[in-house]
Amino acid sequence: MSDQDSTPEGVPHPRGIRSYVRRAGRTTTGQAKALEELGPKYMVPYQPQPADLAQVFGRAAPTILEIGFGMGEATAHIAGLMPEKNFLCCEVHPPGVGALLKRIGEQNLTNIRIIEHDAVEVLENMLPEAALAGVHIFFPDPWHKARHNKRRLVQPHFIAKLVPRMQAGAYLHCATDWEPYAQQMLEVLAAQPHLRNTASAFAPRPAYRPLTKFENRGIRLGHGVWDVVFQKA
Repeated sequence: MSDQDSTPEGVPHPRGIRSYVRRAGRTTTGQAKALEELGPKYMVPYQPQPADLAQVFGRAAPTILEIGFGMGEATAHIAGLMPEKNFLCCEVHPPGVGALLKRIGEQNLTNIRIIEHDAVEVLENMLPEAALAGVHIFFPDPWHKARHNKRRLVQPHFIAKLVPRMQAGAYLHCATDWEPYAQQMLEVLAAQPHLRNTASAFAPRPAYRPLTKFENRGIRLGHGVWDVVFQKA
């Protein structure tokens, strides 16, 4: 993985792509406590049918989908900056789910809901058309080897599934620290007729996306980070 908050994602299987790769990890005592105490309130069970998002969040508000939040550092920061928005967050790594629940409790965040399930299946089965005001895909697994590039999440067939779930004017924000994947993101999104780039090429990092500790360390070492922000016409 390229970032401690990286998105685990992208393995082909008989039914299509997945948004993740399961990886080993130990759930800490604090994360386990958060899962037990806060999980029932902030976790949403996966169901293979459209969800009523107003019911899920207890209010009607613009909903942002986050695919793969890692340990939840950026997710909690952004949700705290935007209390007027709902954040529906998908992650399959239990320690990451526990870590975000712990942040929810510590920061008294009420606008996050977590689905511990493959984001591609959530997208296909739980999200109605035009349900999303925005989508965040931060530091997805870059699958460095050329023979594995097909496992990357941001591909034409995935974007074709995502765009109908986005409202007119909704945005899609991707970020990566692997330049070949950044170029692929730019090409794939530019080829989607219903999306337009908000910049001439790569976008400046939006102020709401924080620099993680890992990212700051990479920048000090001269590593690049690329943001891509497109909007649905």
